[in-house]
Amino acid sequence: MPIAPLPDRAPIEISGEDRVAFLQGLVSNDVAQAAPGRAVWSALLTPQGKWLADFFVLSDGGRLLLDAEAAQAEMLLQKLSRFRLRSRVALAPAAGLAVFVGWGDSPMPSGLAAPDPRLAGAGWRALLPPGALAADAGPEDYDRHRLALGLPDGSRDLESEKTVLLEAGFDELSGVSWSKGCYMGQELTARTKYRGLLKKRLFPVTVEGPLPAPGTPILRDGAEVGEMRSGAAGRGLALIRLAVPQGEPLSCGEATLRASVPEWMALPGRAG
Repeated sequence: MPIAPLPDRAPIEISGEDRVAFLQGLVSNDVAQAAPGRAVWSALLTPQGKWLADFFVLSDGGRLLLDAEAAQAEMLLQKLSRFRLRSRVALAPAAGLAVFVGWGDSPMPSGLAAPDPRLAGAGWRALLPPGALAADAGPEDYDRHRLALGLPDGSRDLESEKTVLLEAGFDELSGVSWSKGCYMGQELTARTKYRGLLKKRLFPVTVEGPLPAPGTPILRDGAEVGEMRSGAAGRGLALIRLAVPQGEPLSCGEATLRASVPEWMALPGRAG
């Protein structure tokens, strides 16, 4: 029953009566759906529609809690605060809370916890006081779990001000609302979907040989067709052109990569 703390995550709280309306106009998903026991995965984009950060939105009924990347927490607080204007909201680090995850047959704890909204097999996430759960796994175990599912991990797999959400599976993984109304960066996100503009995607890959460093070019017959992103224990995620046949051996540093298409991923000519 694996349960792991994620010390590289940092909860942020948004309180005040305008908290939902405030965040709703800024991020990619419908934060009104966040409720006790139900989380929402969402992203903050540039006005041009490029990724800046992503996070899980949980609610305790009186606050919105963002399960965010610790390295991005200060940036998120600064950027979100700029849009506060006359909204009756307050933003601050959520003191006294840590992020835990569980998967497999691990029972979800009571309190501020919810199933991971991306995939049923991803498990659950919880914001609880440090030490509240008896962890029997570590961040590296969770990393292997999410890589096996093909789930991206923030700035390890996405590039700030460059990545388009649909390249990283936000559509299929319930990270975008197509019906909630306007938000920052919506125009490019919608145009990418409805005009079929994607040319590359993040794919799970098996790694034969030494794990390539993030950013290592991926070659097919000597031509660059992508680059390595995060990886661990013979698995990884890589940004690869859609025109590359799946399963074909690709060179990356001293390793050979083979990409696969997870069941959840919808590609042109393939049922989602």
